[in-house]
Amino acid sequence: MTRVFISCDAASLSLGSARMAQMLGEEAAARGLPLEVVFTGSRGMYWLEPLIEVEAPEGRIAYRPLKPSDVASLFEAGFLSGEAHPLRLGRLEDQPYLARQTRLTFARCGIVDSRSVEDYRAHGGYAGLERALSLEPQAIVDEVKLSGLRGRGGAGFPTGIKWDTVLHAEAAQKYIVCNADEGDSGTFADRMLMEGDPFSLIEGMTIAGLAVGATKGFIYIRSEYPHAYRAMSDAIEIATEAGYLGSSVLGSGRAFTIEARLGAGAYICGEETSLLESLAGRRGMVQAKPPLPALVGLFGKPTAVNNVLSLAAVPWILAHGAQAYAAFGMGRSRGTQPIQLAGNIKRGGLIELAFGTTLREVIEDFGGGTATGRPVKAVQVGGPLGAYFPASMLDISLDYEAFAAAKGMLGHGGIVVFDDTVDLSRQARFAFEFCAAESCGKCTPCRVGAVRGVEVMDRIIAGIEPEKNFEVLDDLCILMTDASLCAMGGLTPVPVRSALTHFPEDFAKAPRIHPAAE
Repeated sequence: MTRVFISCDAASLSLGSARMAQMLGEEAAARGLPLEVVFTGSRGMYWLEPLIEVEAPEGRIAYRPLKPSDVASLFEAGFLSGEAHPLRLGRLEDQPYLARQTRLTFARCGIVDSRSVEDYRAHGGYAGLERALSLEPQAIVDEVKLSGLRGRGGAGFPTGIKWDTVLHAEAAQKYIVCNADEGDSGTFADRMLMEGDPFSLIEGMTIAGLAVGATKGFIYIRSEYPHAYRAMSDAIEIATEAGYLGSSVLGSGRAFTIEARLGAGAYICGEETSLLESLAGRRGMVQAKPPLPALVGLFGKPTAVNNVLSLAAVPWILAHGAQAYAAFGMGRSRGTQPIQLAGNIKRGGLIELAFGTTLREVIEDFGGGTATGRPVKAVQVGGPLGAYFPASMLDISLDYEAFAAAKGMLGHGGIVVFDDTVDLSRQARFAFEFCAAESCGKCTPCRVGAVRGVEVMDRIIAGIEPEKNFEVLDDLCILMTDASLCAMGGLTPVPVRSALTHFPEDFAKAPRIHPAAE
């Protein structure tokens, strides 16, 4: 029986993949041809969706992007044998877009049956867990330390150090919490992985539990991700039935179980203390640190809170060794970074590369430039509170230290592209507006400062007493940066200051740029 692979991740479904799968099945049945449709995740090449791959003698042959009217001609051309057709792309691995990538975390996404633990194992899955079961907890932690893995959620904190803290905390109960509250603009890697390769996250969390002595894990998934929630819930059930989760993981006598929880629908719950409050059934509000969640976290117990991509990188590290992972990247940024390319871009999607590539390579070589064909004017990296960089800074290296030196942040790896029609004064205003809408309201600098920021920006944009309002803006940026309880308010001035610094022409009604830009 011929197998055809098609993505069932949320983005692919929105582009018609489910309808395409149905029509392929119906057409095959009408022609009396045996056909098995296998649902996978996405390869991250969204401009080619709906995309299908057929199992042929020379490998999996792709056809893209398909419309309902293409189905009959595919069968007539003999696509089930990989024959020629105007939409035939060939082997995806041979396409420059994928061939130039270094896929470690996303190596299986778009390839395996996302609901088959057997398929996951056939593609190298659970090799990391098997090795971890042969090691002492400290040895697992040391391996992660040696790999140089840092938090992929935005802060870039060394994962191994966080785990070491939880390991040595004295408590009868400890927890692993996966932060899957992916809410930054232009980001979708967490969703892609949960929908396309959920067992990699389960394996990573299980290894984390073995490393720190935790027996329980929770995945906090944003409420806007119903497909990811269902995929993870199903995968947890399948892994439990297969013995990879439960009271004795793979018969080792070491327990670890996982629950998927749907979030409360607030951006602020991406902040770890707010997330833990929400997970415990309370209002998602930021808590003061110390104490650190690693010592006093969920239900007051030591808790390792890690991002989806951080945890999903762990199985590769344990399977191939810390040195192999650290061999990728540069400086203090080791391994790979899943990059999400969105906005005004010709080829938006998921790109996984070793740290050290440049913004220009990502936008021009992978993204193909703007969708409108107009020049790139600005690129925002790191979500709605990330800096705006001009076209003259596209050669900046994608690593934590380079971005910090440029007064920006790599964050979760989301890149949003704007062409020369964007007004950066309006984007600066939006940063304050976003903060005002999403603030938990606990601290005054964020709660009140964001509202005042919108008002000040409105006066500046209107040309009302710009000199005085730039002074107010300068004071406001300093206050929010220095006095906000968490990064929500503390980072809001970053996009504002970068817009002022790099795009003064968009604030032309003001007589000069004030030190707020510096």
